[in-house]
Amino acid sequence: MNAEQRREFFARLAAANPNPRSELQYRDPFELLIAVVLSAQATDVSVNKATAKLYAVAHTPQAILALGEDGLKPYIKTIGLFNTKARNIIGLCQRLIDNFGGAVPSDRKQLATLPGVGWKTASVVANVAFSQPTIAVDTHIFRIANRTGLAPGKTPDAVSAKLERIVPAEYLHNAHHWLILHGRYVCKARKPECWRCNVADLCRYQPKTPAPPPAD
Repeated sequence: MNAEQRREFFARLAAANPNPRSELQYRDPFELLIAVVLSAQATDVSVNKATAKLYAVAHTPQAILALGEDGLKPYIKTIGLFNTKARNIIGLCQRLIDNFGGAVPSDRKQLATLPGVGWKTASVVANVAFSQPTIAVDTHIFRIANRTGLAPGKTPDAVSAKLERIVPAEYLHNAHHWLILHGRYVCKARKPECWRCNVADLCRYQPKTPAPPPAD
């Protein structure tokens, strides 16, 4: 995909969804950080159900630290890998208090030093909470980048670096959301819904998935 096609690709996604938003529910950078940590190998729907109960009783580093690891687990036990995530969340709350005065840092490198926070999570928080032009590559974005020819790469980090370099500047801030939502609802893993894709003619994926037959 050349530069002109990439610009058209994002122009169409932007026209269809001018103000994309994360589907995680949060009120401040800390709540977003916890939600993103919990979202690894879990759906946003399941995370939102868990955090609604958790944030009703504890929504600051100090309050979650006061719960302790055993006190936190009942709130997130419906989330995959909840034992490991509980340990990491307690660790990151302590790190935030010790190193950052209890505030979530906006710097991506500093975010990535927190327990349970990798480069992808740091990129999401930097983008969503602090409006930075970062692109976190999850399974949806990795699939789309390679399937469409937008930004082919062998690893998520390679795709992330390429996307941040080649996405037109005016679309870079929201590109993360557009690609995730497109992958979640249109360019699906097992069977992309090419017949209703507004960028299908720009995509190198072949053969295009035909529309299903009409119901009787």
